[in-house]
Amino acid sequence: MNTAFLKLPLRAEGEDPSLLVKTFVDVAHLFTVLSNDDHQVLYGRRGTGKTHALKYLVEYTRSRRQVSLYVDMRTIGSSGGLYSDDTAPLSERATRLLMDTLLAIHDQLATFALGDSDLAQAAQPELLPRLDALAEVATEVRVAGTVEQHVAASESASEKASGSASLDTTGKLTMAAGTDVSQAASVERRRTEKGQEVHRVHFGSASKRLADVVAALPGARLWLMLDEWSVIPRDLQPYLADFLRRCMLPVKGMTVKIGAIEQRSWFRLGTNTGDYVGLELGADISANLDLDDFMVFNNDPERAKAFLRDLLFRHVRAIYASEGNEARAPRTADELVSLAFTQVNAFAEYVRASEGVPRDAVNILGLAAQKAFEEKISVQHVRSAARAWYQRDKLRAVNANESAADLLTWIISEVIGNRHARAFLLEQGRDHQLIGTLYDARVLHVLKRGVHGGDIAGVRFNVYALDYGCYVDLATTSNAPRGLFAVLEEDGTERFVEVPQDDYRSIRRAILDLAAFERYLGERTRGGR
Repeated sequence: MNTAFLKLPLRAEGEDPSLLVKTFVDVAHLFTVLSNDDHQVLYGRRGTGKTHALKYLVEYTRSRRQVSLYVDMRTIGSSGGLYSDDTAPLSERATRLLMDTLLAIHDQLATFALGDSDLAQAAQPELLPRLDALAEVATEVRVAGTVEQHVAASESASEKASGSASLDTTGKLTMAAGTDVSQAASVERRRTEKGQEVHRVHFGSASKRLADVVAALPGARLWLMLDEWSVIPRDLQPYLADFLRRCMLPVKGMTVKIGAIEQRSWFRLGTNTGDYVGLELGADISANLDLDDFMVFNNDPERAKAFLRDLLFRHVRAIYASEGNEARAPRTADELVSLAFTQVNAFAEYVRASEGVPRDAVNILGLAAQKAFEEKISVQHVRSAARAWYQRDKLRAVNANESAADLLTWIISEVIGNRHARAFLLEQGRDHQLIGTLYDARVLHVLKRGVHGGDIAGVRFNVYALDYGCYVDLATTSNAPRGLFAVLEEDGTERFVEVPQDDYRSIRRAILDLAAFERYLGERTRGGR
């Protein structure tokens, strides 16, 4: 069983589509919401399963005989450094990004059209000429520079007169006269363009050609999944978003889904005229899907266990089947847990250590399997693996930002050290920029949004929990956290809660004052001087 755990895939993009279908686990009707025809942004931190969900949607729509494309934005562009080259004009970088994205879509559609499926064969006569027209729009070039025109004219004329007279032997006189006139004129025109060839994408033409292509597809339907949006340079994102808004979203029969990291995405750029460039979330495209919300399991530990149990079971069954040993595979998810873990508590500890992030769960399990070797995985194996993964992956990413590392150290000292808690509250709308950095690094997790403290009128808070790796070393000591955070009961007593609710009588002690962190940094700076 440990050997099978070591073979679990760590990333979805390199896996066979059939494996992704077999191992996909739906959470709280996530796929029902994702598979509707609306344009959507699918948010989620790294490792929460965005790629798996989008690729599963691709296979699902294809099984319904519809054309579905998956575009990994990391692979867009022939000149790798152009997009990030700050010395290149913004207009050039943005235009090339639009052109390369359109060409990537064209190439996948051409691959479909030239395929041997019955759908492709039926669509070929109409589709191929329309794809050629789309390619012309995507590769349009114009010359930016001066234009010189030269006109030369020439004219010539000539006239010749002649006469003759003769007298024959009879005395008869014969006379003749003639005139020869010729005239010629020529005009020469020459146009010279001097400058640099630049690409351009005409939004109106591109939208028309896309609409023609979609109309020629089976069922006049096209699904487009744009994954890894957040790798696009931040200053270019609004321009690609504007291209989607003007050229793709209005096309009848076309559905666009975008996989992005919220903290690293910029969809809209305002202008001085009150208009905007890009996408307005909620108006132009819905942003009602956040995998971090779907994967938060602190509110329901049993649902968390059921999800990971089912996820591991499907992956392990697929691994055994690929090796021809399906008969030896566990028959149920519960049997897998009993074969792999020493006790139910060990599996529960593993679920808590994963913090609802599937990629973290897979990596922690792999490390625990290595430590267990030929034994079942115990609580101690889980804790040791979680500590190693936290230091190797998450803490290393945080330490790359000195300010973020300082904030994390201060939060751990304040929340775990002084309050004996593992979560805290921050007022909505006033999150520190570095909080987003720690959240993106998965050392902080949002458990609940919009919590209300009864004695703080009109203010709502978000509940953030520290990652399991932040306090795993304290698990067996007197300094271990006693719960999520402390709240005041009706009788005036204080207690720790494990599941965050919407309203409390008082949560003042659980609120984190980030101004205190700024004062702490100031005092430390003055002390260093």
